[in-house]
Amino acid sequence: MTPLQSEQIVKEIFIEARPEILFSFFTDPDKLVRWMGRQVLLEPKIGGKYRIDINGSDIAMGEYVEIVPYEKIVMTWGWEKSKVVPPGSSTLEFRLTPKDNGTLLVLTHSGLPAEEIPSHQHGWTHYMARIHQLGQGQNPGVDPWSETPMHEN
Repeated sequence: MTPLQSEQIVKEIFIEARPEILFSFFTDPDKLVRWMGRQVLLEPKIGGKYRIDINGSDIAMGEYVEIVPYEKIVMTWGWEKSKVVPPGSSTLEFRLTPKDNGTLLVLTHSGLPAEEIPSHQHGWTHYMARIHQLGQGQNPGVDPWSETPMHEN
């Protein structure tokens, strides 16, 4: 991968919930853990750290870079103990745009090495479906990934 090459994932979903409701799903640990991970620590302020324990061995870590209430959250992203995508090595943006009777949620994950795109694409497909359910008032249940490691190595 050349330094100029930037790999990214973009996912868009429409959720029948106001941005004010969805925003808390990224800043309130009790709400975030309902769609991702089994234990979550958040410090939702600029420079604040977060730690999302997915399943006891896959642990996402980084910090909040930009927070625009009810509109946008930008954070660094990486995996504890990873040499390929260490904490803070990529950027994750969640943009909330009011639309019709709900919100267009756009996730952009940039700065990933090319070989990491497929696994992160799969992961974000899984988690966007879960936040969609939660945002529309449904209970997505216990995350099936919270019991098994995502990476086989």
